[in-house]
Amino acid sequence: MKVTISRKAHFNAAHRLHRKDWTFEKNDAVFGKCNNPNFHGHNYGLTVSVTGKIDPETGFVLDVKVLADIIREEVEIPFDHKNLNLDVPEFQDLNPTAENIAVVIWNKIRKRIQPDFDLEIVLNETDRNFVTYKGEE
Repeated sequence: MKVTISRKAHFNAAHRLHRKDWTFEKNDAVFGKCNNPNFHGHNYGLTVSVTGKIDPETGFVLDVKVLADIIREEVEIPFDHKNLNLDVPEFQDLNPTAENIAVVIWNKIRKRIQPDFDLEIVLNETDRNFVTYKGEE
């Protein structure tokens, strides 16, 4: 019997969508106001879901406190109130689009979750825009 548990979190961060190898004009045409040289910010919402078998001893798939600690250590501490382009090493050479942020978060959390569990990340960049990543298919 597999069950999915989920934990919500949030962080506030600034970023700029920009490719160093493109001209300003091309960046502006593709990324528009998200290419602001002075950056812009979001109040990101995050839902982390773990699917696995219920442990017959504890009754848990995974202790939600453990999941909360993983999210705090891997996402909230390194990303919250940061400039993703400048302060987060994973984005030094990776454009911090919502898609790329979701994949980076998934990879950071994946290494802390048992390999036989499935992991899904939903990253809300705004109330209307969100990305879901479940890993490589």
